[in-house]
Amino acid sequence: MIMTEQTHIETETPQTDLYRKRPPTAVDMMALPTKNVPIRVAALLSRIPTNITSRAVSFLKMTNAQRIAMRFFILAALLFVGNSVSSEVNDSLSSEVFLNQDTKSQHNMSKKPTLQPKESTPLIETYMLKKDGRVCVMARFGMEFVVKEDKKTLYFNMDPNSTKATGFCANKKIVLSLEFDGGNLEFTFIKDGDKSYVQTLRALLEPDPSCKQCKSKSYPGILDHEKLFETTKVKSFKCQSQTTLKLAENLMIKLIPLKIQAFDLPKGTFGEETECMADYTKRIIPIVVGAVVAGIILISVLVYVLMRERRSQGYEQL
Repeated sequence: MIMTEQTHIETETPQTDLYRKRPPTAVDMMALPTKNVPIRVAALLSRIPTNITSRAVSFLKMTNAQRIAMRFFILAALLFVGNSVSSEVNDSLSSEVFLNQDTKSQHNMSKKPTLQPKESTPLIETYMLKKDGRVCVMARFGMEFVVKEDKKTLYFNMDPNSTKATGFCANKKIVLSLEFDGGNLEFTFIKDGDKSYVQTLRALLEPDPSCKQCKSKSYPGILDHEKLFETTKVKSFKCQSQTTLKLAENLMIKLIPLKIQAFDLPKGTFGEETECMADYTKRIIPIVVGAVVAGIILISVLVYVLMRERRSQGYEQL
């Protein structure tokens, strides 16, 4: 037994001498026998700063209850840190989702026009411009572009949700431009004495190509030196009937219905209405037809009465 212990000590001596020459590594620590755990701890502590080493030594001297309490404290701290990190991650993810949704909405807002083979009723919206807090021009209508291409008639309705009203107001001239991605519609109003009208009407449509291999096309059009939608001071121009205007050989626009007023809007609302010729015609034709029919009936009755009286006089002579 004595020889065995001496042999064991001799095998351990080179390793302990090794630690005096250089700092131990993790592999050296694992190589030590199990009963030399204090040597492992001491060697590891020798590589740690003094303040941390003192805390580690105090931790080793703790009772079981103190160690359990310390473990619970560390676990609670880790849970708190984990919750904080997860909340930050969730916030960043939610903000990223919001940004993605906002980007998608902007993408939808900026979608170019797509021509349709069938006609549909456009959405009606009120557009206006203000100067110094007062309304200087107001227009309410629904608009449809009509494009003729390769003997086909295609349609596009202007979407009020993606249309922005811009322009400027002056004493004698107002420009109202309705812009959207892929086109615009521009009114130029002129004031001439007590009258006002649209002198120039421009439009541009740049739809998406109908196929992947097709080239992009633009359809510009203009009506210039005109007196469209003429009205007098403080009055609005109204047309419930469809207003169709040809701006180019392959481009027309339809305004359904139309109510527009510029320069003089004292209360910021439409004034007394000036009726368009189409509405006047629709309203007056039934009256004229009714009057003609009533006149024909009245003439027929008079002729019948006169003929009857003549016959009765002829019978009396006989």
